[in-house]
Amino acid sequence: MMVQKKLLLKNLAPKKVESEDVLTTVQEVAVYLHRFHNLDLFHQGWYQIKISMKWENEDDSSFGTPVRVVQYEAPNLGYGEIFGGWRINDRDNSFSTQPFRIKYARQDIILSILISFSLSPSKYEGPFTSAIILKFELMYASISEIRYELQASLDACPAAVHEFRIPPKALLGLHSYCPVHFDAFHAVLVDVSIHVSLRKAGSHSPALKVSSDTFKDADVAGRIVNASDQALDQVASADTKPVILVKALLDSRSTLLEDLQKLSEAINQAIDMTEFMSGIDAIKLSHPLLQVNLGTANGEVPEQGMPRNHSESAKGSQNFQRDQLLSTLSEENLLKIFDFLGKQVFYLWNIFLNFHRANSRLILKYLRDAWAKDRRAEWSIWMVYSKVEMPHHYLNSGFDEPPYNGVHRKVSSLLKLNDDPTQLAAMRAELHRRSIAQMKINSRFIQDMYIFGDPSHIPIVMVECVINAPRRTFSEDSYFRNVYPISGCGSHAGPGSKSGKQLPGSSSPQHGRDLKIVVFVHGFQGHHLDLRLIRNQWLLIDPKIEFLMSEVNQERTSGDLREMGLRLAKEVIAFIKKKMDKVSRSDGLRDIKLSFVGHSLGNIILRTALAEGVMEPYLRYLHTYVSISGPHLGYLYSSNSLFNSGLWLLKKLKNTQCIHQLTFTDTPDLQNTFFYKLSKQKTLEYFRHIILLSSPQDGYVPYHSARIELCPAASWDYSKKGKVFLEMLNNCLDQIRAPSSEQRVFMRCDVNFDTTAYGKNLNTIIGRTAHIEFLECDIYAKFIMWSFPEVFQ
Repeated sequence: MMVQKKLLLKNLAPKKVESEDVLTTVQEVAVYLHRFHNLDLFHQGWYQIKISMKWENEDDSSFGTPVRVVQYEAPNLGYGEIFGGWRINDRDNSFSTQPFRIKYARQDIILSILISFSLSPSKYEGPFTSAIILKFELMYASISEIRYELQASLDACPAAVHEFRIPPKALLGLHSYCPVHFDAFHAVLVDVSIHVSLRKAGSHSPALKVSSDTFKDADVAGRIVNASDQALDQVASADTKPVILVKALLDSRSTLLEDLQKLSEAINQAIDMTEFMSGIDAIKLSHPLLQVNLGTANGEVPEQGMPRNHSESAKGSQNFQRDQLLSTLSEENLLKIFDFLGKQVFYLWNIFLNFHRANSRLILKYLRDAWAKDRRAEWSIWMVYSKVEMPHHYLNSGFDEPPYNGVHRKVSSLLKLNDDPTQLAAMRAELHRRSIAQMKINSRFIQDMYIFGDPSHIPIVMVECVINAPRRTFSEDSYFRNVYPISGCGSHAGPGSKSGKQLPGSSSPQHGRDLKIVVFVHGFQGHHLDLRLIRNQWLLIDPKIEFLMSEVNQERTSGDLREMGLRLAKEVIAFIKKKMDKVSRSDGLRDIKLSFVGHSLGNIILRTALAEGVMEPYLRYLHTYVSISGPHLGYLYSSNSLFNSGLWLLKKLKNTQCIHQLTFTDTPDLQNTFFYKLSKQKTLEYFRHIILLSSPQDGYVPYHSARIELCPAASWDYSKKGKVFLEMLNNCLDQIRAPSSEQRVFMRCDVNFDTTAYGKNLNTIIGRTAHIEFLECDIYAKFIMWSFPEVFQ
């Protein structure tokens, strides 16, 4: 039942246009598979990509049909790395690539194949109101599979599925990058681009010429009209259908012309449109409709500097004139125009396919860059932005003793009751989540169904961009002089700022390459692969990073945090030296960018490592720091009674040293505790970008501690405990305040997860679910990283 190449060629052969085809359109969706990149597949073996598509909300009989397969270049696989060839399955009209063998991480398989699918009009809604679901399946077979049984094993069941939705607005014309990642257990990147056009049904002729004689010959035009009599009778009850289809083909032609011009300019490759333009100029129809919107066809564009709203107003006026003309046309003229436009669109589509084949890599790179720029706009549905100013210095009342009459005590209780930051943050996120459930999302972006399948269950990210105040020694006049350089966050770089630091003994930093290292540090009783999802997202942003998944403290997180920090420091230094030697021998080393990502207790371990003397030569290379739910201010004001009971048991029964340090019971004198001393160490000062991730749902780490901010309980505590807390807080914030000669981005990101699927259990009650969700969900990381890519590159 497998369709062979002979049947595919038969589908591409010229067909006789029947009367029912005269007023019928088809969607053509071209899928270009460029590369399969193994990020983090757990198993070696044989893999295969299977592709199918169908109209949304319809039965399985509405599958798209493959009508064209073009292998641009041979796959870059050695002997024994590939088995068989690509296939088309006539049961579900799916296309499958040739099976290829994956042996190691970060392996590339260049596929370079384009598949075009044709979809007939939607049975119920029509091509302009229904969407298309594009489905990618990852098929897997064991490496030990016998060759003649390999295909049957691959066909048995997909290992992972990733679906996308092409919305109705995109069906008239679209060229978009579409990365396929599958799921957390099958972390790959398939570089894909999607190209969509609306065509007249029956336009499968391989001839590319559109002769103007077709429209001059009255006999030909008469035959077209006579052949359409039966079709016109069928649509008499819906007299707007011909008008709608003509308008759709006009828009499809306009979109194709604009996109061809845009792609040609973007990649600096000319497209020969002489024959097409001369054919248009030679056509002299009696009715002026086809002269409308030909400005784009003739290569005219709005003058540079013309206001956008003026251009849109002119286009709206032009469309109104077009619609007025269409409403006055006879059915005969509509049929002639429909046929004429169908041939034009078909001709332009083939021009694009030939152009794409000659410049596929340049086009893919351009589309990927455009896709990356559009992510923040698309994902802004789940992200809420705000700006705050960092205060000069947190202070309490300044009295040694609480004031008389209990006035402040009463205010304190009211503050805790009504203005608890954790409850306010959770309430704000929940209100935003409810508003998303009522939204109608209608855009031209290809929609990832992992996200858009159920938008109300996606994490909400509240991004708080903090304007860095100058140090306390600066005057009040300089307080507002800082502006946001990166996507609305950070402080302005002064005249003496540098993008990088010259290496010792490097006389020519302009040559060589940057060594970018990211260190991932797990938390209490964690595993070195805990942060693999964050690592994979970072690799997608910047594939050139070298990463260290720290293992030195695995199964050793119950002891002294100082010992853990020293072990991590030695591990990091050894890794840096190894990578420096490798780069120096090959390309030459220009600069180092050293970034850290920590989860929970891992943040304290990595800050302790940075305070070690052996790390001092490397502090000037610190670049980005991402703190995921890190208890930077310890558990001095933890309000989670259930979790506090668990900490008490760990201290009493197991005498866990790091828990004593976290809860400030490692020494009777608070100013001699580990955390107080750590706050005085310059562990944050040298980072260029600092992102603090927190969650009001996370009961394992105090909300204020993860955000490094004041909590209500401490602000009204006039004991030594309150003073020590405020000193620690100010010490940390003083490090984050950037000197005038540097540029720093400082953000607090609140992540609110949808935990309804877990129900009410002990994990959700004590706040463990959200704490672990930081490791098991990467959507929030995707939102943040692609919204601020400069921070991660």
